Order: sequence, then C-alpha cells, then structure tokens
Amino acid sequence: MTAFTATVTVRLKRGVLDPEAETTQRSLERLGFELDDLRSADVFELDLEAGDADGAADRAEEMAERLLANPTIHDYTVEVARAE
Repeated sequence: MTAFTATVTVRLKRGVLDPEAETTQRSLERLGFELDDLRSADVFELDLEAGDADGAADRAEEMAERLLANPTIHDYTVEVARAE
C-alpha cells in the first residue's frame, strides 16, 4: 500500500443560491475589486493508503458521493497525489 493525499473540492452547482459567495463578492466589489462571478467551495484533504492512485481516487469519490457532497446540489472534483 502507498500513501496518497486526495483533495476533494465541493461546490454548489451553477444556479443554486450561494449566499456566502454573493456576500463575499459584494464586499470585494466595495473594496474596488471587479469580478465577473464568485463561488464558494469546501476543500477536503484526505490522507489514505491505497494500492495505486486510481484506487485512492475511487475511495475519495465514494466518500464524496456518500458524505462530502450532495449530488443534487453539488459538483465535486477529486485530485490525487502521492503523499510526501
């Protein structure tokens, strides 16, 4: 088994209200920053053991599907790297 770090990024799907992002965007614009759009995201770093990177990705995706994201309102991405 090899140590991997899987990074799962969970975002609300486009069209789903994101009050946190709306508030942050308004605040940044008041500070003089111009933005086309802003979305909030949650990032989870999972340290796990797996036979290979694909196995680590499969486990992280299962965790995202079962707990970390609600597929009805969230999109998510999984990135896997060998742990240092």
